[in-house]
Amino acid sequence: MKSPLKRFTWTTALSVALFRARGQEISLLDQIYNPGPLKPIDSRLKVRVGQPAPDFDLPGIHRRRIRLSEFRGRKIVVISFVPAAWTPLSSAQWPGYDLAKPLFDKYDATLIGVSVDNVPTLYAWTRAMGALWFPAASDFRPHGRVAQTYGVLRSDGTAERALFVIDKAGIIRYIDVHDINKRPPPRQRRPPGSSLSNR
Repeated sequence: MKSPLKRFTWTTALSVALFRARGQEISLLDQIYNPGPLKPIDSRLKVRVGQPAPDFDLPGIHRRRIRLSEFRGRKIVVISFVPAAWTPLSSAQWPGYDLAKPLFDKYDATLIGVSVDNVPTLYAWTRAMGALWFPAASDFRPHGRVAQTYGVLRSDGTAERALFVIDKAGIIRYIDVHDINKRPPPRQRRPPGSSLSNR
């Protein structure tokens, strides 16, 4: 008897084959959900520049835990919260950080992507986008706890499009809670370690 996972994999492969047989290619763009214009910012920050960044321990998509504290003393960390998987701007934002990888290397920094989606959804979405050079973490259970701790959980249960730069000592040095309807540029004008905030 086949395991549920093997049965699911077989069913998925068969579905993809049938779509292709009918001349319909399945692409990432075909699977994107567009929610339309949203309230630009729908949360209230609970942290500020100069404070220690709240630690977290989240499951990643490659069956390993992602802990903010594991980078303390070793790397500057940029946390990228995105609203939800399978949405237009988020599907362009994370792959766009490939362009900024040399800048991260230059400043001895790393990126952690955080989404409120569950691990299977986050895994499927990131696979559809292609290989990401940074870890993606699921803030699903309890739902949005880390986003809530940072003050970027929206009233609809998604996260803000937000960036937090944390220095090697674990202190927040920069915050950008971006208009959810706009993608932040992959290269910020201010370098990591800036003590400026837009809120």
